[in-house]
Amino acid sequence: MAGDKKAPLQSRSQAARRQFFRKMGHGLLATGALIPALHASRVSGSAPEPDCDLDVVLPGRLGNPDLTLLTDPRLNERVRTALSTPSPPGVIPVMPPQVTLESSYEESLAWVAAMEKMLEAQGTAALAMMPKFSDVVSSEETIVGVDGNKIRLFIDRPKTDGPKKRGRKLPCVVHIHGGGMSFSSAEDPSFVRWRKTLAQRGMVVVGVEFRNAGGKLGVHPFPAGLNDCASGVRWAYDNRSKLNVSSIVVAGESGGGNLAVATGIKANIEGWVKEIDGVFAMAPMILGFYSSAPPELLAWRENLGYQGTREMMRAMTRVYDPKDMHEHDPMAWPFHATAKELKGLPPHIITNYELDLIRDDGAVFAQKLTKSGVSAISRTITGAPHVPEIATPDLIPELTRDTVASLVEFAESLGR
Repeated sequence: MAGDKKAPLQSRSQAARRQFFRKMGHGLLATGALIPALHASRVSGSAPEPDCDLDVVLPGRLGNPDLTLLTDPRLNERVRTALSTPSPPGVIPVMPPQVTLESSYEESLAWVAAMEKMLEAQGTAALAMMPKFSDVVSSEETIVGVDGNKIRLFIDRPKTDGPKKRGRKLPCVVHIHGGGMSFSSAEDPSFVRWRKTLAQRGMVVVGVEFRNAGGKLGVHPFPAGLNDCASGVRWAYDNRSKLNVSSIVVAGESGGGNLAVATGIKANIEGWVKEIDGVFAMAPMILGFYSSAPPELLAWRENLGYQGTREMMRAMTRVYDPKDMHEHDPMAWPFHATAKELKGLPPHIITNYELDLIRDDGAVFAQKLTKSGVSAISRTITGAPHVPEIATPDLIPELTRDTVASLVEFAESLGR
């Protein structure tokens, strides 16, 4: 990356991130707006009479196809300012190659690898801004998964200095990181910070280094990553006495949200769902893009191009499912799960983001859960893009604190 050698490394990394979102946002990654409807009186021979003011503007690109993330008036002003700040002279972000809906599997793998490298370049800034977490104890375990492969688990928990704290069971969160099931690592600074933040709030956190479908950890399509996540969860359950935990919640964001939800469905189908007390998913990527998105998912049209495009989603889908064999498999894409496959799942909390391409996927899925008898809550964060609590935790700190508190309270409420 070229740049002014006198500019601080952190500033250059932040500038690269801003430049990336500005460029990709112009053509790059409760349910949305309510549209007033006509109320037909059903009087024979009469036209429907409106019972509300129809002079409205539809949100996002539904109302203005020229909008971008930065020009959408709903965007949180702190996010807009951060992404609009001019880059220092000479800062040139590394951009991933372009992909199309027809891009090959190999081209999609190359795009995934480039995305991973670009995000790694931002890791220096994330590391520089990370708190010390002197009140958190960290360790590592290596287990053997169901496929015979080794899986690294990163364990964080609060220090137990006072006698009143010793022996008290803590809730456990098995964290599954984002990256479209295709790239990134549990060792990336943003995910390390998230796990330690949760541990700081009184939780035992187990981060799973699962096999990605692409990227530096190798090429491992579905169901490799899901199997690793399931193995991590089952290890936590089998070692709950050793870990001294009161409940086990599977949590993840974006692609990790897919794997968190899918782990619950896999457990339900295989008969070990009682080992999971809850699922907490943030912007879960639970719908693969093969040719189109269901019409009820308005955000796929409303927020198209803000941070994600159909082409990007198709690339990650192709990497995860190279032969298009699992389009309707609920363990690959939980959005397609039937009532039979959902019934009996533990409670879910799903967080969505107003300006996210996949906002409505999680909201509609939560409705499917409740119709199947599962306790499920869906909330949408207004003005927010894709998972800012992890991507930029200091930009909207009150949102980060609120999401952390929600997860902590959820896990504590499920104690055995």
